[in-house]
Amino acid sequence: MIDFHTHTILSDGELLPSELVRRAIMKGYTAIGLSDHVDYSNIDFVIPRIVKVAKQLNALWDIKVIPSAEITHVPCEQMKWFVNKARKLGAKVVIVHGETVSEPVIKGTNHAAINAGADILAHPGFISFSDAMLAKKKGVFLEITTRRGHSKTNKHVINISRKSGAKLVLNTDSHSPENLISDKSAVTFLKKLGLKANEISSIFQNSEHLLRKIK
Repeated sequence: MIDFHTHTILSDGELLPSELVRRAIMKGYTAIGLSDHVDYSNIDFVIPRIVKVAKQLNALWDIKVIPSAEITHVPCEQMKWFVNKARKLGAKVVIVHGETVSEPVIKGTNHAAINAGADILAHPGFISFSDAMLAKKKGVFLEITTRRGHSKTNKHVINISRKSGAKLVLNTDSHSPENLISDKSAVTFLKKLGLKANEISSIFQNSEHLLRKIK
């Protein structure tokens, strides 16, 4: 399992980074992104600490720990600044908290995130066809999520991906150890969404492709 979207006690998760990674290893993960929520208040604090723990764990444990960040509920006008700032601080994967139907995300966040060059647009809700086309053009991955609430629009995201050609990745948005999933559970989850075997394979290949790009 490659999972780019998880949270620790550095934002609203339940576990220390090391414990979350250890539990991911026991689930059979090959790579995990520690992508705690950031905005103006904590971006300078959170990312350097994730970078530090990722460096330590990568040197000792048989798993790829990816220092990441999820830019969350920020003004659309400042999205580019946040994406650039996250990268400068050491985030190898930059995620933006998309227009999920389960929270009052600012309209236009999806478009701003894609234009800003984020790597992944998390739980993008009822993303428009034009924004999906833009994501394809800019190489931004759209997220299929196992997270309750956010997952309500998974089928819409899949359908818009089929029409636009935008690429998908599967993430858990884990906040607790129970949210982590195995490869087998991931396949079962995607099959229940009506995805065919070749589509499921493509989603896993997309995650592998993004992982290979990380230096």
